[in-house]
Amino acid sequence: MTGDGGAGHVIEAQPHRRILSLWLCDLALDRWRLAQGLKRGEGADAQPLVLIADTAHGPRITAVNRAAAEEGACVGTMLADARTLCPHIVTAPADPAGDRAFLEKLAVWALRWGPWTALDAPDGLLVDVTAVAHLFGGEAGLLEDVQTSFAHRGLTVRAAIAPTAGAAWAVSHFGYHFAGPRSAIIGPQDDLASRLSDLPVAALRLDDAVLTTLRRLGLKRLGQLTVIEADEENRKEVGRDALQRRFRNRKSPASNPLIRLDQILGKVPEPLLPVIPQRMPLVQRRLMEPIRHRSLLDQVLADLATDMARELDGKAQGARQLELGLWRVDGEVIIRRLELASATRDPAHICWLFAAKLDDVEAGFGIEIVRLRVSWAEPVELDQRDFEAAAKQHGTSLSACIDRLTVRLGEGAVTRPVPFASHIPERAQRWQKPLDPQPASQGELAFHKRPLKLLDHAERIAVLYATPDGYPKRFRWRGIVHEVSRVEGPERIAPEWWRERSTARLRDYYRIEDDRGRRYWIYRQGIVGDGRGGLPDWYLHGMCA
Repeated sequence: MTGDGGAGHVIEAQPHRRILSLWLCDLALDRWRLAQGLKRGEGADAQPLVLIADTAHGPRITAVNRAAAEEGACVGTMLADARTLCPHIVTAPADPAGDRAFLEKLAVWALRWGPWTALDAPDGLLVDVTAVAHLFGGEAGLLEDVQTSFAHRGLTVRAAIAPTAGAAWAVSHFGYHFAGPRSAIIGPQDDLASRLSDLPVAALRLDDAVLTTLRRLGLKRLGQLTVIEADEENRKEVGRDALQRRFRNRKSPASNPLIRLDQILGKVPEPLLPVIPQRMPLVQRRLMEPIRHRSLLDQVLADLATDMARELDGKAQGARQLELGLWRVDGEVIIRRLELASATRDPAHICWLFAAKLDDVEAGFGIEIVRLRVSWAEPVELDQRDFEAAAKQHGTSLSACIDRLTVRLGEGAVTRPVPFASHIPERAQRWQKPLDPQPASQGELAFHKRPLKLLDHAERIAVLYATPDGYPKRFRWRGIVHEVSRVEGPERIAPEWWRERSTARLRDYYRIEDDRGRRYWIYRQGIVGDGRGGLPDWYLHGMCA
């Protein structure tokens, strides 16, 4: 598992650095071939193949192979349009999340060429190769080793080395086509402006709208952005000053070509977030003799849980997800996963939860390796409790109870209510799994009093006497007449216009108390003369303490 720089520090690419840009131009297709067990040039490339993603208007193409491109299919077009040009086209679903995870693994693997790597989503990597090229016989030998290593893994890559990340990115993406036979290496003493002058403005990593604006202005090459040209007929200066005035309000680098140009030339530093591999705790036992009995397996699991607790305690962490792997003699691997409601490092609790998942394990000729790994850990603060009080305390904590119910009943059987940003009372909370992250709430419920018990569905009441545009003096609910003695309100709640029809009526809520001391939460739906129906209706929605 990797972390994308959030847990680390920000590294700025300075002009004296040497940055290696790796562009996996066919990342999605190469990953699909690897999943299918195919190699480039085999049967998968002989027929047109495209990867598609579902959109609101139908499937859209996200990647094409060479055969499909020759038939007229291209990235961004609808699948229906591509089928008119190539009816026998083969489709496969795209997996952006899987491509991202695969790219993160490649970022860790690419640490062999430098001390740190950074993601260049969605299909690129940046590697710091400062002062390491001599280990490969020079930068040319480094690029050759990169090409050989990626080809051995069945991946297509275009690599370039330059003093800045922007320059390396530009050469790797456009230098192969526009720079001709030029080398993919820009030396520290080379003039960046002249070496990159023939590349298109798309090498600046700008948004499509900005590229369209530059093309309309007649700026198609990077060299045109660094040299001020004069229009002899209109005597109008076209250059950096004019671009500065046009894009002066664009603060994002992807929207301002001058910022990107300064980053490429090394005049402005470009922060890069390194990918830091996270080494998760892992403990295992290689058994001298294979075990087949459940009692022996429980003993090994208890030893592993104790070792894992010691590892987590040393890092001040607790486990949220655990994986138990059992390697049998015949080569089969049995995996059991466990998710916890809160971070823990209690060996007894871990063993109890895994015990319910090992009842159906078939040992076969025996289990020779048992491995316990934490795939998700969270910090756990150290605390000091009263030992005597802890010894007298009995029972099970809420998180442990949730874990046991989830293991016994299934993941989807245990849910919890969470607040939801809505003024409508019946929509103010939702039910979700205990392990799902709680959605952000705007805290509407913190400013309004709500009844102790809210009915699943508001029940209609018969108002026997009501003041004009006010609360009822007497009403009937479930066959019993209630006399209202005290009242508080109203609290007006307007309908959610973005999800309801225009005929929806507002609500006026009242907290009332009858002559017997019982308190209710009622509301009037609509007001007289609002033009959205007849007389208002009354409902009872909850009961107060």
